[in-house]
Amino acid sequence: MKKTAFITGATSGIGREIAREFAKHSIRLILCGRRQERLDELQEELSSQTDVFTLNFDVRAKEKVAAAVASLPENFQTIDILINNAGNAHGLDPIQNGNLDDWDAMLDINVKGLLYVSNAIIPQMVERKNGHILNIGSTAGKEVYPNGNVYCASKHAVDALNQGMRIDLNAHGIRVGAINPGLVETEFSDVRFKGDDDRADKVYQGYQPLKPQDIAEIAYFIVSRPAHVNVADLMVMCTAQASSTIVKKS
Repeated sequence: MKKTAFITGATSGIGREIAREFAKHSIRLILCGRRQERLDELQEELSSQTDVFTLNFDVRAKEKVAAAVASLPENFQTIDILINNAGNAHGLDPIQNGNLDDWDAMLDINVKGLLYVSNAIIPQMVERKNGHILNIGSTAGKEVYPNGNVYCASKHAVDALNQGMRIDLNAHGIRVGAINPGLVETEFSDVRFKGDDDRADKVYQGYQPLKPQDIAEIAYFIVSRPAHVNVADLMVMCTAQASSTIVKKS
């Protein structure tokens, strides 16, 4: 029987590539994001490979999250795999110059958004005593770097929630794990630097960063393991990266 995956942040970067990778393996998809036109494009692209349903909502809006999940048609209501991927970085300022709106955005999306989506889906997994949750964290959840302050704090929270979920859901047979990527070439830096393309491009110059497809392939490997195998916590960096602040560039 085909499994169904619920993917947040599916309209770009890692989320979009996970959707594409899962479609190759006939996993049914519930794709979530804020940009309806991108959801439509992805649905059109992948519908020849698997069944696709889209949900347009912002993970920060808890009522809309709950309503979106409740609105799923009957044939998409059983969610086997939850990919908590939606997340953003805003700004790269020292703590004393931090922008409160940036702080709110990171905590609301990266932490509260993950919780709202999980809250809407975990109860059905508990009832069935079956399910797999994969949280997309970051190496920023394993260390702190200069000017990373609140973003790193939000990803440390994801790391803690991943561990807490795994402990609390252990009795119910639900697998919980995380992928913590380092430098991945996506729209991440465009968002962080608020459209400053020159500054964003420099982040990925002089070395070979990870590609979203690299993380997508790892995600499929994790969810395709036998039921007794749980990849609990995985950190992935490109070869050129040794830490958040050490990158070998040409």
